[in-house]
Amino acid sequence: MKAKGGRRALVVFSGGQDSTTCLYWAIRKFGRKNVAALTFDYGHRHRVEIKSARRIAALARVRHFILNINTFRALGNSSLTADLPVRGKKGRMGLPNTFVPARNIVFAAFAAAFAFPRGISRLVMGVCEADAAGYPDCRRSTMKALEKTLRYGMEFPFRIHTPLIRKTKAETIGMARALGAWKALGLSHTCYNGKVPPCGRCMACRLREEAFSKAGWPDPLKEER
Repeated sequence: MKAKGGRRALVVFSGGQDSTTCLYWAIRKFGRKNVAALTFDYGHRHRVEIKSARRIAALARVRHFILNINTFRALGNSSLTADLPVRGKKGRMGLPNTFVPARNIVFAAFAAAFAFPRGISRLVMGVCEADAAGYPDCRRSTMKALEKTLRYGMEFPFRIHTPLIRKTKAETIGMARALGAWKALGLSHTCYNGKVPPCGRCMACRLREEAFSKAGWPDPLKEER
């Protein structure tokens, strides 16, 4: 069903903490029946992320699609897509080896290609330029450039929403709580090592633990697992 005013939204949905918060933000802003979630099977090593995405989408009662784009694994230059040890220390260009080059750029393009024939003009992405990892494809400037490129390249009025772009991880937790996403956060997956329960040692686990500590609430993930 097409919503009036182009208010249908597609959430780029990994099943992680940030995209889960964005999913519930989109439900609040656009209405549940106007929101769909798109998860990319991009050749990442840990299938638990896709399992988490399925469970959260079912809990949120939104349509969920999975798109296979496994080319990133063939490129093999990130510890998230190749059999490399996860290193939090800075490497090439000052980035950790968990960086998947151009991932969000590719995700935005595929999300737009998926949305276009369905008449969906709103794309929602959980990028955050305040993230300690410092990934360049999570910056506001990147998102604005992508939005303009998609509009020109497809002659369609795409808008990329980035509700977390200026927020800290702790602020995102408060936002998730206010949006009613608390139970869903308990089903989310963050660990770079793909461990269930999470390893507690990788950069993603440490950042998540620090964020919940600063926010002043216990992590529901530990309670759910």
